[in-house]
Amino acid sequence: MKKLIVRIAKFIFGKSNSSSMPRCFVLLFDIILVFLAVLFVLVLRFFPEMESRQISAYLYGSISLMIYFILAFVITGSYKGMVRYTGFQDIEKIVGVTIFVFLTLCVSKIIVIHVSALSCLSAYFLSYANVLLVCTMSLFFMMLSRLIVRRIYNEYLRPRPQVINAVIYGAGDAGIITLNAISQDNMNQYNVISFVDDSDSKIGKSINGIMVRRPDAVFNKKFIRLKNIDTVILAVPSLGIEKKQELLDRLLDTGLNVKSVPHTISWIENGDTENVKIEDIKIEDLLEREPIKLGNENVKRELEGKVVLVTGAAGSIGSEICRQVLHHNPKQLVMLDQAESPMYDLQFELNNEEPYKHIPVPKEYVIGNVKDAVKMEEVFVKYRPQVIYHAAAYKHVPLMESFPYEAVFVNVFGTKNIADLAIKYDAEKFVMISTDKAVNPTNVMGATKRIAEIYTQSRNSATKFVTTRFGNVLGSNGSVIPLFKKQLAHGGPLTVTSRDIIRYFMTIPEACSLVLEAGAIGEDDDIFVFDMGKPVKIYDLASKMIKLSHVPNVQIEITGLRPGEKLYEELLATRENTIPTEHPKIMRAKVREYTEDEVNAEIKVLHEILPSCDDFMIVGQMKKIVPEFKSNNSVYQVLDSERGGVFSI
Repeated sequence: MKKLIVRIAKFIFGKSNSSSMPRCFVLLFDIILVFLAVLFVLVLRFFPEMESRQISAYLYGSISLMIYFILAFVITGSYKGMVRYTGFQDIEKIVGVTIFVFLTLCVSKIIVIHVSALSCLSAYFLSYANVLLVCTMSLFFMMLSRLIVRRIYNEYLRPRPQVINAVIYGAGDAGIITLNAISQDNMNQYNVISFVDDSDSKIGKSINGIMVRRPDAVFNKKFIRLKNIDTVILAVPSLGIEKKQELLDRLLDTGLNVKSVPHTISWIENGDTENVKIEDIKIEDLLEREPIKLGNENVKRELEGKVVLVTGAAGSIGSEICRQVLHHNPKQLVMLDQAESPMYDLQFELNNEEPYKHIPVPKEYVIGNVKDAVKMEEVFVKYRPQVIYHAAAYKHVPLMESFPYEAVFVNVFGTKNIADLAIKYDAEKFVMISTDKAVNPTNVMGATKRIAEIYTQSRNSATKFVTTRFGNVLGSNGSVIPLFKKQLAHGGPLTVTSRDIIRYFMTIPEACSLVLEAGAIGEDDDIFVFDMGKPVKIYDLASKMIKLSHVPNVQIEITGLRPGEKLYEELLATRENTIPTEHPKIMRAKVREYTEDEVNAEIKVLHEILPSCDDFMIVGQMKKIVPEFKSNNSVYQVLDSERGGVFSI
């Protein structure tokens, strides 16, 4: 019987599962169903005493009904839907067609009866009762046939993905919504074996016939192997960030695929299960922190109605600053970067994508390099920026260790160019994006950022100079996570410089929102430090990414510290203290003060040495300016042993 159904269905749908029934077939099929309804009502009304005269009159009367149905099908296009995917809108259209035919037939019959010239046509119309019965049965037949075809297709012909045995962690509302969504999904690939929950009141009970078990009863090798479980779906929206991360760590240790169901709270509130999506756990979920809540009042007051310049605008930090600045209604946003392709991408995004394309803020895109003093002056003359976010910098530690000339030229003298122009053209505020590597630097890059800090903090002017320091940002250009993803895509190994190396992490939007807030509350010479949360061991991070990827036989290779790299980064130098601000995640650093004349003298020496391109002379002068600069795993360590009696600030 099953084989016969499959053969009939394949004849209707075609040999390919992707084929659909031709529209003319659907139209013909609906016409046949209406005619069957006519015959059904005939038998219903006149059986068993059916006379040929009655049958003939009834069939003549059904001619107008058939014509009206055919016209209605053609006009409304009700036959154009794909029968196998019949949904509520298709049924709604069929109901509308039937009601339309019934009403037009009744109106037509009334006109024929009351207009003597048309009385000859009355024989071609059924009685009102018969019209109602035929329309009702036609509607029933068309709806039933579509649902049967849909069921046959889903049961016998629809391509089925490989079934995945899964457990749902969480037997609350979110878990039930997840189960319902999985059950209603025609492309469902999950077979839910069990619910898992920590609540004693739920253990041993069942939901839709699925047992609720304790975590230790499910997450053991015996049960996983017995039930062939492949995936665990996390559906516990009430979990705090720390508990969620602890749970994810435990689940990863089981070797199962771990997935989550985001936005479950909105589903619970709205009862919306149609758009439920089960997503893979990402490494960012394992580094998640409690969200930082910022009020926009300070930033809005700082930026509204002002010309804002962002240098390094096409980079990961600069571009996010641009996105956030647009929401605070500046008079104009000027974006500067020397990289043309990333700048083109940013331009396309802000001009064409939601929500930025509708924000009525004039946007200017400028290609230029901060170390080009002539070009930078042209920018300041043309746009007269009032607030400047200086994100342009070289930041790759090992690369800059090999190219001190470029690092100093861009990070120190590029910053000097922008800072000097900010003073010259009366900018209100200059916000510099610095790094945790500027604290007790062990590499050229960190030292250049520290010198840039010292230079801007020593300016005596009406322009306020504010510095912000933070650590690594997730997903930024050159960060460790994109590197690990590339290595996993190639099958490994994942390279880690040391088992003990640790870093602080923050999301890009989070870091940039703190930059804007710190810039808004900052006064002259302020250095702000962000609460970066707990440090993360890079080796542990690599291990978790391997578990999440399920790529087999991936090893972690210890390569040794790179030039200039240190095991841990600090956010504050040893002789600095922090003062709390109005925001709990932002601290003000109490820093050493430098005189403008002293700084200018040493910067002048550095500038005079720079054209020599002598790396050791350049780095030697940097160490004079930043006495805490002690090279690590670098050729410049020899300079540390030679230093003595040098100027320090």
